[in-house]
Amino acid sequence: MGGVLDFITNTLGGLWSDSGLRSLFADGGWKNLIMILVSFVFMYLAIAKGFEPLLLLPISFGMLLTNLPMAGLYHPDLWVLVDGHVNYGEVLKEGGLLDILYLGVKLQLYPPLIFLGIGCMTDFSPLIANPKSFLLGAAAQGGIFFTFIVAGLLGFTAAEAGSIAIIGGADGPTAIYVSTRLLTGGGAITTGNIALAAYTYMALVPIIQPPIMKALTSKKERSVKMEQLRTVSKTEKIIFPIAVTIIVSLLVPSAAPLVGMLMFGNLLKESGVAARLIDTAQNALMNIITIFLGISVGATTKAEQIINLKFGGVMLLGVVAFSLGTACGLIFGKIMYKVTRGKVNPLIGSAGVSAVPMAARIAQKVGAETDPTNFLLMHAMGPNVAGVIGSAVAAGVLLSVIG
Repeated sequence: MGGVLDFITNTLGGLWSDSGLRSLFADGGWKNLIMILVSFVFMYLAIAKGFEPLLLLPISFGMLLTNLPMAGLYHPDLWVLVDGHVNYGEVLKEGGLLDILYLGVKLQLYPPLIFLGIGCMTDFSPLIANPKSFLLGAAAQGGIFFTFIVAGLLGFTAAEAGSIAIIGGADGPTAIYVSTRLLTGGGAITTGNIALAAYTYMALVPIIQPPIMKALTSKKERSVKMEQLRTVSKTEKIIFPIAVTIIVSLLVPSAAPLVGMLMFGNLLKESGVAARLIDTAQNALMNIITIFLGISVGATTKAEQIINLKFGGVMLLGVVAFSLGTACGLIFGKIMYKVTRGKVNPLIGSAGVSAVPMAARIAQKVGAETDPTNFLLMHAMGPNVAGVIGSAVAAGVLLSVIG
């Protein structure tokens, strides 16, 4: 009888020692529990509130999986650079499911493929019809470079400062692309930190932007009605992606992967001869990559790398970067308002950040609140799509400067 009891006791003891519950209630396990609860909050925001659900839901579930003790799905130590390189052989041999999926992030495959899908869905006609929109899209990237300087002054390394600053572009894939290139994986700031901050602020665009827009513009400026945009020919639409690819790649080679895939997708769309490729790029491929990108980025949000003061700094500087980007676009819009003697509504400058088409819709909404007969959406789409190109170029500049 004693032997049976000993067997049962040993068996139960072994099950307990091998279970995640023991780790969850051990020293430091409370951090995992907090991150699991945070993942529930993000799931709620994605499902019940519709905040960026296509990416926030996979990210939040990846956050849940990676913080389940002893699940062995993701191993941060495998991604620490040794002599400047990741041991990919070790990742394939010892890595879990999420480590394998994260290869697509670390090798910079997922973000350019996301840009391919975005290119297939983007109409650059408002930008082509009003090339001055390029200036507004460029101005809105000022938040990135101002924040880069501020983060450096606050003691962040150049790589950390660049990764934080790119949040100001309000472009999740670009933020992920830059952070995976710059961060070594061994510090307190990870790609997961950056992605979490970037998508949080992208979801909060309708809350963050309107107060800044109203504070920096007068009622008279917000009431400006702009002239209808001209019709853009098919030839212009075909030449545009080719020309942008050549010009940007020659000026900022580091931006070529993102801009090149964005413009390739747009060329497929505008050519009118690749319906099957367009359908695959903007549907099946886009959906698959979005799932892989979201859940693998969520996997990098390990408790020990999120619950620290540096992540608080990332969140604080992230909102500073995004707010400054919005403000820079608005200020340049006011300059154009003065130069054109009231023909440009400064509100469209706020759409120069890369949150397409949300930022353009916010410009329309704030303008309509001042004058319900004012329709700014198409005018705001010009700076908005210019911001997509601008954030990719800004990313290339940061990568070139930091190395």
